Amino acid sequence: MEALLRVTETLKSIRETRLSALRSPTEFFDVHRLSRPADTTQAVSRITYNTRYFSGNYTLIILVLAVYALITSPLLLIALAFLFGGFAAINKFGPTEPVQIGSWVITQKLLYTALFVIGLPLLYISSPFITFFWLVGASSCLILAHASLMEPGVESEYATVQDSV
Repeated sequence: MEALLRVTETLKSIRETRLSALRSPTEFFDVHRLSRPADTTQAVSRITYNTRYFSGNYTLIILVLAVYALITSPLLLIALAFLFGGFAAINKFGPTEPVQIGSWVITQKLLYTALFVIGLPLLYISSPFITFFWLVGASSCLILAHASLMEPGVESEYATVQDSV
């Protein structure tokens, strides 16, 4: 129950910090502000400004791509559910004292060992590294393309004046 409360508090803090900076879709997809940067310096300055300005939108893009990656990889979803569910079940229902069943002595350490002996090969087969690198590559390509092509708004000119004051 405490873990569930911690997860809800963490999600609430993420929503308050990152997703509070969420810009409207009309501003994020404004086709009138799209243009090719003149040179690398302008592209870098656009990326610097837009990654700060649209940070909530970019976080949402990463979350959507992560959910998509999990949904399209059912074996990875099963492996993660098996490991996290097994870990939670052993913590909640596992024996605190060793239990003798026939000639076997079942301890919490034995249950964790069995969980990882089964779960880690299953996780390895489900290719989490390929999914992770796909997520990093897809999100960075989308974010960098958007950030470099989107012209900063008029408020960016005032931000540099305000920082110098």
